[in-house]
Amino acid sequence: MPTTKPTIILVDPQMGENIGAAARAMHNFGLDELRLVNPRDGWPSANAITMDAGALERMQPVRVFQTLAEAIADLHFVVATTARPRDMIKPVFTPRGAATEINTHTNNNQKTGIVFGAERMGLINDDIALCHAIATIPCNPDFSSFNLAQAVLLMAYEWMAQNDQTPGHTLNTGDSFPATQDKCEEFLSRLEFELNQRGFFRTEEIRPTMKRNIRNIFVRAGITDQEIRTLHGVVSSLIGK
Repeated sequence: MPTTKPTIILVDPQMGENIGAAARAMHNFGLDELRLVNPRDGWPSANAITMDAGALERMQPVRVFQTLAEAIADLHFVVATTARPRDMIKPVFTPRGAATEINTHTNNNQKTGIVFGAERMGLINDDIALCHAIATIPCNPDFSSFNLAQAVLLMAYEWMAQNDQTPGHTLNTGDSFPATQDKCEEFLSRLEFELNQRGFFRTEEIRPTMKRNIRNIFVRAGITDQEIRTLHGVVSSLIGK
């Protein structure tokens, strides 16, 4: 995970619970710097600590500012999140596109930030005017209102996903190793022999197709050596050996 990470800035947050939930979402995805602009109920907040699941104590100390201009003064690239179209000429990104752009800046040792507005009305135009770009979350156009922490979580996830190397698919076989081809062929030959002995292949015409279908079932499964031994035991039990 990169050492340079975007800062999350909450402008005019109204409820401590939402600040705490936003901090929890941030820390879920490796972000650890939270700045607040003019929090309605002040800071620190007991309600935030109730909702943060211990995230705030693991993060950098929260910094509080009077204005957004002060909060982003030391940043090089800032993205404003908003669902409403604005009469401004600014690049508009999806969360994924914004994460890519943020990484471009952080890779050049630039400090970046993502700005979120108040729960009731979001960011005002004057605050958006301070930012370099806009991020809009694709959603139901008839219902585009996000909870503050949900919006933070989506943006934080997309940032982490840009830097995550987790494979798209894994299969944990524990101590058992994938079966070798010769062991698979040994079992399939035995299975086909026993099926043939018991009249499973009713006609010669369908025998090749049915054999391929059976083979594909087991090849597709990617069975392990332990599973091969278990299947041999199943066949032995069925034929009475």
